[in-house]
Amino acid sequence: MGLTERFTGGADTTKRKTIGGVRKETIEGIVWSLPYLAVFAVFLVWPAVRGLYMSLHTYPNKFDLSQTEWVGLQNYIELFNDPVFYNAMEGTFLFVAISVPLLVILGLVMALGVNKNVAGKRTLRAIYFSPYVLTVAVVTLVWAQVYSTSYGLINYYLGFIMANPPGWLTSMNLVMPALAFMTVWWLVGFNFVIFLAARQSIPDRLYEAAKLDGAHGWRAFKDITLPQMRNSIVFVVMVQFILQFQVFAQPYVMTQGGPKNSSDTLVYYLYRSAFSQQEFGYGAAMGYVLVAILIVIAIINFKVIGDSND
Repeated sequence: MGLTERFTGGADTTKRKTIGGVRKETIEGIVWSLPYLAVFAVFLVWPAVRGLYMSLHTYPNKFDLSQTEWVGLQNYIELFNDPVFYNAMEGTFLFVAISVPLLVILGLVMALGVNKNVAGKRTLRAIYFSPYVLTVAVVTLVWAQVYSTSYGLINYYLGFIMANPPGWLTSMNLVMPALAFMTVWWLVGFNFVIFLAARQSIPDRLYEAAKLDGAHGWRAFKDITLPQMRNSIVFVVMVQFILQFQVFAQPYVMTQGGPKNSSDTLVYYLYRSAFSQQEFGYGAAMGYVLVAILIVIAIINFKVIGDSND
């Protein structure tokens, strides 16, 4: 046996089985992928194509979706001339601007705090993560009672220090911060777990070496903790931006977009347009605008991730 055959297991083993000129491994891979590809096509590709088709049409008969009328980009033109759409976009950006920084910063602070040798840290982990397992229906119904003007828990205690506690869900200036704070309480446990895992993966020898160089406290956090956790932080920021831009259940259950559309969001306005007003083409156009916004956010975040890995 030659030297080449000895290291390759013999000449015969290098010959790949083919069927009709296609490698057997390739055929097997395609066959095993077919169930996933079928599900992907039915539940993602087809709805996306159908949604694009709907956004370019109008439906004169709301009870017969087979009757369509081609309008081209008219739905998009009307959308960008709709003041309610801009109000919903403003509300969405305000909600994201309040909730995302709090979700990231609080999650990071909680993770760094629990990572220390504090008493009862396992109990704290369970407490911090427990709200995240609740469904959005439960969370919104509970917090609707907490925010109640007449018998809510917050206004009960505020009543001891002020004569007229604010209406958290009835004030145009307070409703969106109130919804954002409730969302932070509900979802911060997810970020906490991600950050805690990232912090615990940092080798202790880095901090020991930093101590020898006189780096303590803030300097060690800035020079070691943040750089080592950068990818996790960017991941959490990207996920939270995408999730919070799609906020729907909170205004739907708690405020119905009120008062005076001050808690309106893009997805809630999309729902109202498509299902309440049965403007299916208009709602589909709004959905694609939202997708475009999310794609831009994803590209920015992926750019940051790419730069952090260079």
